[in-house]
Amino acid sequence: MDQVAYISMKNIVKTFGKVVASNHVNFSVHKGEIHALLGENGAGKSTLMNMLSGIYLPDGGSIFIEGKEVHFSAPKDSIAAGIGMVHQHFKLIDVMTAEENVILGKKGLFFRKGESRKIDALAKQFELDVDLHKKVSDMSVGEKQNLEILKVLYQGARILILDEPTAVLTPQETRKLFAIMRKMKAEGCAVIFISHKMNEVMEITDKITVLRKGETIQTLNTAETTPKQLTDLMVGRAVDLTIERLEQPAGPELVQVQGLTVLKREGTPALQNVSFAMRGGEILSVAGIAGSGQKELCEALAGLQKVKEGKILFQGEDLVGQSPKEIRRRGISMSFVPEDRLGMGLVGGMDMVHNLLLKQYQDQKGFFLNKKPAVEKAAEIKEKLEIATPGISKYPVKNLSGGNIQKILLGRELDSDPEVLITAYPVRGLDINTCHKIYDLLNEEKKKGVAVLFIAEDLDVLLALSDRILVLANGEVTGIVDARTATKEQIGLMMMGQKATELEGTAVVENC
Repeated sequence: MDQVAYISMKNIVKTFGKVVASNHVNFSVHKGEIHALLGENGAGKSTLMNMLSGIYLPDGGSIFIEGKEVHFSAPKDSIAAGIGMVHQHFKLIDVMTAEENVILGKKGLFFRKGESRKIDALAKQFELDVDLHKKVSDMSVGEKQNLEILKVLYQGARILILDEPTAVLTPQETRKLFAIMRKMKAEGCAVIFISHKMNEVMEITDKITVLRKGETIQTLNTAETTPKQLTDLMVGRAVDLTIERLEQPAGPELVQVQGLTVLKREGTPALQNVSFAMRGGEILSVAGIAGSGQKELCEALAGLQKVKEGKILFQGEDLVGQSPKEIRRRGISMSFVPEDRLGMGLVGGMDMVHNLLLKQYQDQKGFFLNKKPAVEKAAEIKEKLEIATPGISKYPVKNLSGGNIQKILLGRELDSDPEVLITAYPVRGLDINTCHKIYDLLNEEKKKGVAVLFIAEDLDVLLALSDRILVLANGEVTGIVDARTATKEQIGLMMMGQKATELEGTAVVENC
């Protein structure tokens, strides 16, 4: 390995008003190395990488590539220096083909036949499985990510930044991504891997740098550390990584879903004849490969999705056809925490107080809104959930870290004292410490007798936290199993379409 670092960031400083996002940060990566950047939400990881990719200008410090100092005033400068960043939210044009997206990414380049051969050769060199003639709109999440990687490689990237690349991937797609990363390492590239999934960090990386509150804490060899040590360094104190499952008798059935069928926009089934019950004082989790009907299930339960067939009974009353407003007017207390925090959950341009008012205004009387209850509640939620924000008023929530945005959304929904809580991927992209706080919040609701529906990707978490696990495959229920006795292998097979009743030793608690 070269003695001179491929890329080196020294004493990097970046401030946003009074907020110090990067405080003399030091970070180096060598050729042929996969290097993880770890830290809690708001630790400064994205800010640091945005400076490396030319999106932000540092207020102080220096950036070196192979020992030579560089200055980036725009993303094109970073790209020209061989740096490519694959963002968590893909930057692709859906109506174009893969090939058109790749070529469009190189400014001033008109289509030539020779370019197709270059792109195809590059895809084969790095073992990227991309159909160049396929439209982006027809691609899976894993295919889109491969395309993003191909696009930055075509632009000449030898230093690749991957921001939460496995957040929405299936286990199979994650394995393919890791194979690509190892191939890039073998080709002498440098890969910077940002992730909150500690098991993946331990599996794929060579080195790990930990950031905390905008400062470099330590750089370690992956083989010489443990998830426990890394978590303690991230948080700044000892952290208990145990996920508690409250053992208590389940209460009465609050929700019965019977024969639920929901169609996608194009008319094909998103959910087919889905039936299950939700009980008070219980966490029912949903497992499934991305796109198996989880989103449609949540939205149908919340009154946001049109139902073709079936019933959704709340204490005997059918909610099908009723809007969220009508459900609320009937005195039914149901809260929905969507996966799209800033699209469906909160208004990014509003502050914390006004986002709380969105939930409260229907309960107010008179012509003028009384902001005082929202101000008081915002202050209470901020303190209780340890939300890091410069202020509850006049500070847009979109400027906060993902973990703080999620805690605001959860705090607002839990404030209504729901009888039913629907949570779609509430810990996606969040650091370990924030994840455990959210698990604790879900357990608190369970203790109160709330029926909790919890959708997440991490099977280890589902098995540790849940009482029962409902498994979806292609919009159908393949089984509902006891989380205390089920295994990851059994659930994985069910996610691929195998019925629980067909698997030896699976503890089926409901036949579907």
